[in-house]
Amino acid sequence: MEEDKIKQMVKDRYSQITIKEETNCSCCSDDNNLYEKAKKAGYSTEELKSIPESAIYGLGCGNPTALAGLKEGNVVLDLGSGGGIDVFLAANKVGKSGKVIGVDMTPEMVETGIENAKKGGYENVEFHLGEIENLPLEANEVDVIISNCVINLTPDKFKAYEEAYRVLKEEGHLLVSDLVTDGYLPEDIKRNFQAWSSCISGALEKEEYLKIIKKAGFRDVEIIKQHYFTEPEMDERLIGKIFSIQLKAVK
Repeated sequence: MEEDKIKQMVKDRYSQITIKEETNCSCCSDDNNLYEKAKKAGYSTEELKSIPESAIYGLGCGNPTALAGLKEGNVVLDLGSGGGIDVFLAANKVGKSGKVIGVDMTPEMVETGIENAKKGGYENVEFHLGEIENLPLEANEVDVIISNCVINLTPDKFKAYEEAYRVLKEEGHLLVSDLVTDGYLPEDIKRNFQAWSSCISGALEKEEYLKIIKKAGFRDVEIIKQHYFTEPEMDERLIGKIFSIQLKAVK
């Protein structure tokens, strides 16, 4: 499949999500309530109440901020920051002495994040337009990287992890929530544009995914948590083959 077409399909889908006209993404649960979707992904009621309501789209396949070990004063980067749910949760943890940077390739998402920051009075966050394979940051700039069901959307996952490695400080770490597979996906699903933008087609076989992270230079790569991922209209060939994982790796 052509990378440019995949990226455009993903941009179009998430542009629509910004106006909440299409939130039934495969990265989400099937519940119509955005709070319930977010809670099923791993966010607590207390966390959701602590951030701007308009940052919550019910997206994601985990809660990376809960496991990232964020400390006051950390500089944090969120890959594929969307409306800012993880940016704002991280900002609450790193405090005024820290900073959280959100990067997203969808202009509407970046604009939404900026507006949400204004609404919430956040002064320790930034949102930038950019692709995770070509980050608009300097080398060795951040302490921690988080990401939530985004890296599977890029056709070039190795480049994304190379960039993550580049911008991390020495001994910095990442905590990523993502989808992987047990075995390989059927070819027709891998070539389905809609399934790409829904986080399914781009999911790699688990061991292949971990090898990419190690090849990019990371050490101590480990899966912290994992569970089977399902959705109401999932192709029966995929049932029991898709995992939501939370993984950690160190530079």
